[in-house]
Amino acid sequence: MTFRKIMMAGNMAVLSLLSGQAMGQNPQSQDSIAEVELREIKVLSARVPLTSAQTPQQVSIISGDDIKALPVNTVDDLLKFAVGIDVRQRGNGVQSDLSIHGGTFDQVTVLMNGINITSPQTGHLSLDYPLSADDIERIEVLEGPSARVFGTSAFTGTVNIVTKGQDPASTAGTSASGLVNIFGGDHGYAGANARVSLSHNAGFGSDGNTARMVHNLSAGYVNDDGDTPNSHYNVRRFFYHAGYRAHNLKGDFQAGYSYKPYDANTFYGASSTDQWESNEHLILSASAEATVGKVHINPSFASDRRYDHYQWHKDNPAGENFARCDVRTTGLNVWTENLLGRTSFAVEMRNELIYSTKLGEMMEESEFMDTKGHDAQKGKQYNHRGDRTNISVMLEHDILLPKWTISLAMPAITNTDLDHKWRFCPGTDISFRPSQNWKIFANVNSALRMPSYTDLYYSGANIVGNTDLDPERTVDYGFGAKMRYNGWQSELRFYGSHRTDMIDWVIYASEEDGATFRSGNFEMNNRGIEAMLAFLPREIWVNNPIRKVQLQYAYNDADMEYSKPILKSKYAMEFLKNKLVASADIRIVDGLDITASYRYCDRVGDANEPYSIVDAGIKYDISRYSFYANCTNLFNEEYFDFSFIQQSGRRFFIGAKVRF
Repeated sequence: MTFRKIMMAGNMAVLSLLSGQAMGQNPQSQDSIAEVELREIKVLSARVPLTSAQTPQQVSIISGDDIKALPVNTVDDLLKFAVGIDVRQRGNGVQSDLSIHGGTFDQVTVLMNGINITSPQTGHLSLDYPLSADDIERIEVLEGPSARVFGTSAFTGTVNIVTKGQDPASTAGTSASGLVNIFGGDHGYAGANARVSLSHNAGFGSDGNTARMVHNLSAGYVNDDGDTPNSHYNVRRFFYHAGYRAHNLKGDFQAGYSYKPYDANTFYGASSTDQWESNEHLILSASAEATVGKVHINPSFASDRRYDHYQWHKDNPAGENFARCDVRTTGLNVWTENLLGRTSFAVEMRNELIYSTKLGEMMEESEFMDTKGHDAQKGKQYNHRGDRTNISVMLEHDILLPKWTISLAMPAITNTDLDHKWRFCPGTDISFRPSQNWKIFANVNSALRMPSYTDLYYSGANIVGNTDLDPERTVDYGFGAKMRYNGWQSELRFYGSHRTDMIDWVIYASEEDGATFRSGNFEMNNRGIEAMLAFLPREIWVNNPIRKVQLQYAYNDADMEYSKPILKSKYAMEFLKNKLVASADIRIVDGLDITASYRYCDRVGDANEPYSIVDAGIKYDISRYSFYANCTNLFNEEYFDFSFIQQSGRRFFIGAKVRF
């Protein structure tokens, strides 16, 4: 496995060239490591650009090389290899819930190129994006609250999916590249992805130099009959990105569309084995950065529309729900460098509007609207509506010293669904770099999260929402260290939190029928540890066949206090307590690579048995062609997520890629 916390293995060849060492000798020097680290990508831990060496927060990066090497077929599967993330799947990658540090699936913010695509309807839909693994340059995982950057939904962590081709090709004139990936497998799994990138000149910038543009277009289709009962799905998707780069000015535009109907088995309750759902998602966004002297101005706008059609029993109107969710976000971030470091000020306004047959307040009959989208049905109307606006004002200052980074932030948040009072979520992060090989960090951050529309309003078979829910609050702390030295990477981190007004679906002991879940608030204290050790032999012996061997471990525990006794928890009390990930990436001969991985997951909660999964893959590259074969769940382990949703057994996948 090639999961990296600080540096990407692709930089090793560059290090060798920088140091000028002969093959077989130590190919690196302290200066070369520092030089590469300074060129690292900007990370998301602050509203000003910082390298991963400078950032004081916990940011993990899954690089493009990681994505190509791991034996996975979906982005959801890829995230399972981030030890700090708990991924619970419904179906083979058709729908997944993410949680971080023992939180719930509603508490993680998902971004696409920095644009928030998290659904206010429910966190179950947050991983519904119009991308395939072939489109992704890297994935950035920010663990812990990040309200200072992403507002109220960034409660326990943030996942940012960054697509390929963000910047035009460096060569002058016009250039183009592309990829076609055709794949298939057992149980009717088949599909294809295609993408093309075009770079060209776009006039002249304000400095007289040539401005450049890049266009990225991708499309894909996948069908899967599934290997568990009632688990068929298919996905159609399109994505377009345009980037403009000139002196002191850059701009980005992206548009994406996906449609995904799927059999939902026991997705939302064990008593129905023939549930069905479809998700349709359209997103448009535009952003820019203008530099005037030392002042950087970043305006942005995003429009996100989702259609959700759900049936408790397939083709049965009883228990059916239609929903249309619109999110409009406008933001402005301004930052500048000064003698004291870098200071940023940001304002964001996010409006969340939903029309539904269940979610929201009942509308007047004259206001009823016909259902829309791919699965709209004649005679079906939206008769409920919810509308709220969240406003965030954020002030942050980063003190950058040769060995220290100190970040101080004061976000203020208000929401029209609350009492219109401002609530503050301050945060402090500190990192100390005693040498080029070490970084020690500590942080204290807070956040607030509004209930989802499902938490507030959903009522169905044995489940009832609660419109009196309070917003969730948390104060998190953490400290740890990272080491990077000549063939070795290691990291150790401790964290904890005090969370109030947490939202869960529970059955109270006082319930007469003992079977109805209700949404309610509770308190939670959790603590945990994450550790990582990686060995990269090629940094010491260039021709070693072993590229990387890595071991990761995470432990999480929690104490919960409910306002009154409960019989059962639907989500919060089923957190991942122990997770172990081991992996190896080996080159057999030139162009031929194999990867193997092992995951052990131990989750608390009723009927959650620990399980171990082994995945393996082989890939052969020759010229412009790649051929690969993956096997997931190699030993056909039987296991369940959410106690009762059966997961896939052993599955085989093959594919071929051609680049042009």
